[in-house]
Amino acid sequence: DGNPEPSITWLYNGKELKENMYTYTQLITDSGDGSVKHGCLFLDKPTHINNGNYTLIVQNKLGRDVATASGMFMDNPFEPFDPEGIIPVPTNKSDLDVTENPESRVFVVSVAVGLAVFTCAFLLIMVLVINKCGQRSKFGIHRSSVLGTEDDLAVSLRFMNFGTSPPSSDEDSGLSSFVENPQYFCVQHIKRQDIVLKWELGEGAFGKVYLAECANLSPDCDKMLVAIKTLKDANESTRQDFQREAELLTMLQHQHIVRFYGVCTDGEPLAMVFEYMRHGDLNRFLRAHGPDARILEESKMPPLGQLTLPQMLHIAAQIASGMVYLASLHFVHRDLATRNCLVGEGLVVKIGDFGMSRDIYSTDYYRVGGRTMLPIRWMPPESIMYRKFTTESDIWSFGVVLWEIFTYGKQPWYQLSNSEAIECITQGRELERPRTCPKEVYLLMQGCWQREPQQRMVIKDIHSRLLDLVKNPPVYLDILG
Repeated sequence: DGNPEPSITWLYNGKELKENMYTYTQLITDSGDGSVKHGCLFLDKPTHINNGNYTLIVQNKLGRDVATASGMFMDNPFEPFDPEGIIPVPTNKSDLDVTENPESRVFVVSVAVGLAVFTCAFLLIMVLVINKCGQRSKFGIHRSSVLGTEDDLAVSLRFMNFGTSPPSSDEDSGLSSFVENPQYFCVQHIKRQDIVLKWELGEGAFGKVYLAECANLSPDCDKMLVAIKTLKDANESTRQDFQREAELLTMLQHQHIVRFYGVCTDGEPLAMVFEYMRHGDLNRFLRAHGPDARILEESKMPPLGQLTLPQMLHIAAQIASGMVYLASLHFVHRDLATRNCLVGEGLVVKIGDFGMSRDIYSTDYYRVGGRTMLPIRWMPPESIMYRKFTTESDIWSFGVVLWEIFTYGKQPWYQLSNSEAIECITQGRELERPRTCPKEVYLLMQGCWQREPQQRMVIKDIHSRLLDLVKNPPVYLDILG
């Protein structure tokens, strides 16, 4: 209670606490003139690193008052002989400040000459592999677009998905024999003391994913938010997979592929560091911004509200851009879906998941004997019947992604069981045109769903058409509304 209105300052363990999106003051004005306020210091998902003394200083030109409270949010979850695991104890004020500057997410962009060298080295190694490697792979992205079926050589990349159940094969991985010249792959090694965990984002079969703060990643900022994916129960085989995957992920440099920063291997657990995409996976984002958001209780209705046609086209064009890049490297994704795309600030969408989708979206996968999990609702007939995965099968999946976007995240063939969906797809039935979808976009979907792979549209053309539609969105009236 103060007149004139007092200013409010917080201290954490005696040092000034800077407020941000995770730690901020919430005030409720009680009186008519605003002189009396009630409120609190709000901490979003605090962990043991936030334990300590919080001091409130309130002052105006007539005086000041001070009060201190002790905050104990959780016990240290790590082993007693490894007090912080991958989390160093904060030693100074900068360890406690979390700021999410969009610029801080931007890593150093490789110069054109560097990219050219990397690309040449990559293609050279690919040629060597095609000549020398004879093992098959179980990973999620395969360089098999020109190689036919899984029985042919498929040099692969298990895209951001080490340690998980394979999407479509139970064979042993052939990736360990892939890299003959590791010096071409400059994987950045990140020091364990530079990583400060914030909280857990999720868990998959491989291990856990955390939101963390990482220092010394970019010359433009001291610290930046990242997603840390850890590998549990690492043995010699999974360690080799981990290393090979890191080398291949380092090669992927595109504005619509989730950025891979490097690895942390000094101690346990092994960890990969990716850029943090604040709004999570695209499927959940679509549902949260669709007409049924309140019914689904997909968190509070975000400020963006329901997605508009231009926004949906913008999302689709970004995914297409990432797929153009992967196709240029002859990589086959094999599990393209909105659950495997991530959303950041400013409606930026990127391809890449952290291997949690098979756990979170288990109903999207159909178990075929043993451990094999197939995303059959996103697969074309030749992939379902013959396990043939190519660039053209990715085109089919992209058409389904378009359908997901324009239905605000509905599951394809949601009214059918897995076996019924398989029957529909193999018999040539198509998903119906979504209610909010212009005919121009549905024609693109149908171009992706041609039964003969060679008849399907090329991803470059799809991307180009989507860009045209973004610039000149079609006029669409929901006559059923």
